[in-house]
Amino acid sequence: MIKQRIKILSVFLLLTFSFPSKIFAQLCQGSLGDPVVNITFGAGSNPGAALNNINSYTYFPADCPNDGSYTIANSTSNCFGFTWHSVSEDHTPGDVNGYMMVVNASFNPGDFFVKTVDGLCQNTTYEFASWILNILKPNACNGVGIKPNITFNIETTSGTVLQSYQTGDISATNFPEWKQYGFFFSTTAGINSVVLRMTNNAPGGCGNDLLLDDITFRACGPLVTANISGSPDSVDVCTGDNSIFTLQANVSAGYNDPVYQWQLSTNNGAAWTNIAGATNTTYVRPSVTTPGIYLYRFAVSERSNMNISSCSILSNVIAIGVNKYPVIAASNYGSCTGDTLSFNANDGVLFSWTGPMNFTSTAQSPFIPKAVPGNSGTYYVNVTSGKGCISRDSTIASINITPVVNAGSDTSVCEGSGIQLNSTGNNIISYQWSPASEISNPNIPNPIAFPKQTTLYTLTVANNECKASDSVMIVVNKNPKADAGPDKVIIDGQSVVLNGIASGTDVTYAWTPTEYMTAPGTLTPSVKPPINEIYTLHVISNKGCGTATDNVLVKVFKKLFIPNAFTPNNDGINDTWFIETLEAYPNADVKVFNRFGQMVFDNHGVNKPWDGTFKGILLSSGAYAYIIDLKNNSQLIRGVVFIIL
Repeated sequence: MIKQRIKILSVFLLLTFSFPSKIFAQLCQGSLGDPVVNITFGAGSNPGAALNNINSYTYFPADCPNDGSYTIANSTSNCFGFTWHSVSEDHTPGDVNGYMMVVNASFNPGDFFVKTVDGLCQNTTYEFASWILNILKPNACNGVGIKPNITFNIETTSGTVLQSYQTGDISATNFPEWKQYGFFFSTTAGINSVVLRMTNNAPGGCGNDLLLDDITFRACGPLVTANISGSPDSVDVCTGDNSIFTLQANVSAGYNDPVYQWQLSTNNGAAWTNIAGATNTTYVRPSVTTPGIYLYRFAVSERSNMNISSCSILSNVIAIGVNKYPVIAASNYGSCTGDTLSFNANDGVLFSWTGPMNFTSTAQSPFIPKAVPGNSGTYYVNVTSGKGCISRDSTIASINITPVVNAGSDTSVCEGSGIQLNSTGNNIISYQWSPASEISNPNIPNPIAFPKQTTLYTLTVANNECKASDSVMIVVNKNPKADAGPDKVIIDGQSVVLNGIASGTDVTYAWTPTEYMTAPGTLTPSVKPPINEIYTLHVISNKGCGTATDNVLVKVFKKLFIPNAFTPNNDGINDTWFIETLEAYPNADVKVFNRFGQMVFDNHGVNKPWDGTFKGILLSSGAYAYIIDLKNNSQLIRGVVFIIL
C-alpha cells in the first residue's frame, strides 16, 4: 500500500513540475496552503526605505532609478522622457499606497534580488510565484529596447540548487501589464530554509527595466475540495434555525500519510482555528444560532508536519451564514379623514402588506390617499431580508372623522361698525378665530368682529384628534367724508372756484344750493353769488354708510376795503393789518415802506397779515406808505397805514 502511494505521488509531481516552454508560470494545479512568505514591500509615501542585503544594486531614493539601481515606490511617473510606463499603483489588490520594487538593470547580467526564506517544512512541495511588469514602452529605444529575462533559483543555504526556472524574454506591452511567474520545488529532510535568487540574464542599457511585487511561497499538494452535503459551498439560515449541516471533503491522491483537520473562522478569514475532534473528511456541524458568518475549510498535511500550520494545504472556503431576522418596526402616519395614510417598515428587501378593505402592497412604504374611517384597523407586513429571513409585524391605524366647518359667507361692514360672524359645522369640540385681537370672543362659533380694515378671518375647529379650517372675508367700507374747502372772498361781480374733496368707499356727492353755480356735478364748481353765500358739499355712501357734509362761505364785498390803521399791542383787538378783500385777488403784491423809503413788509401772492414788525422788531407808531399791485393790469393802489401803540 505504501509503495502504491509513493508511485501515485511520483506521477503527481511529474505532472505538476513538468516545464512546458513559453508560458509565464508553472503554477500549482492541486491545492495551496496559506502563504508562508508573502513579500509585498509594504506601503507608504514615496520613496519607501531601502531593502536589507538583497543584492549589490544601489538604492535610489526617487521614482526613476538609474542603471544598476532600484527604488521602493507606490507609483512611477514620467521617467526618462516618458519612455517608461507611468504606473499609478502596485500589484497587491486593495493595498492603498502599496510599494513595489522598481529595478533598472545593471550593464552586466547578475543577481538583483536575493533573500533567505525561513520557516519552511521539510519533505514538502512549495509553489513559488511572483509578479513582474516590463515597465519599458514598446516604442522606446527605437523599438528595440532590451527585454528583461529572469532566472529564479531556489537554493539550500549551502548553495545547492533545488529548483530553477527561467522566464525567457518579457516583452514590452502597450499598456502596463503585470504577469505572474512561478514554479515548484520540494524540500527534503532537514531543510527548513532556502535562498531565493533572482538573476537578470539580459545586459543593461536601453531597456531591461522592471517592477517586482507579491512574492509568495505556499505549500502545494493534492487537490482538496470541500462542500456542504446537498448544497453548494455556501448556505444561509436564519437566527434560531436548528439545521445541522454535514461538511464533506475530497482529497486526491498524493500524500503518503495524510492528516486531516477542519478549521473555522468567524472574522471573515482573518484568523483560523482548528475544530476539536474534526479530523475526518466528514464533519457534522452542530446547530449555531448566534448571528454571524461562519467560514470552514479543510486542511491536509503529512503526518510528520501535522503540528506545523504552514505545511498544510487547504480546500476552498465554504460559508454558513446565520442571519438576523429583520427588525421591522412597522408604523403608520395619518389620523384624520382625508389624510394620506402612510406606512413604513424597515430592514428588508421584500415587503408584503395586508390590511382592512382588502388593502395589499409590496412597497416598503405604501400609502392610502384620502383615508376614510373604514381604513382603520390592523395592518400586517411580512418582511424578507436579503438572506431570506422573514419577520412579521403589525401596526394599528385609526382614522378619525375630521370636523366639518363653514366660517360663513363673505360680507361687508361700514367703517367703525361690528358684525357678527356666523359659522356652522359638526363634530366640533373647540373653536379658534384669528386674528383674535378684533374678535369679541375668539373661542365661540359666532363672535362679533370689529375690523379696522378689510380682513380675512380664519376659523380653526378641532375634536379630540382632528382639525379643520375655513375662512371668511369681511370687507370694510370706508365711511363718507366731505371737505368743502377754504372759505372764499370775492368782489361783487367776480366768480370763484370751490375746492371740494370727497372720500369713502363707493360715494356720490352734490352741492347745495346750486344757484349762481356752474358745473354743480363736480367737486370744483365755479360760483358767482351777488351776496354772501354758504355752499354745502354732501358726500353720500352707496354702501349704506351714511352721508357727510361740509360748508364753505363765499364772502362778497362791493369793493376793495383797505384798513388804514391797526394797534399791534397784543390785546387781541385789531393787532394786525389784514386786507380781507385782497383774497379776491390771489396774485396781489403788497409792499409797505417807512418814512425813509425802506421796505418793511413784502407780501407776494399770499394774503397774510402784517404784525407791525420788521426783522422781528416792533416798529414805532407812525404812518407807513403802502403800494398794492393787484396783478390784473389795473393801476397801482397807494396809501398810508398807521401803527398806533
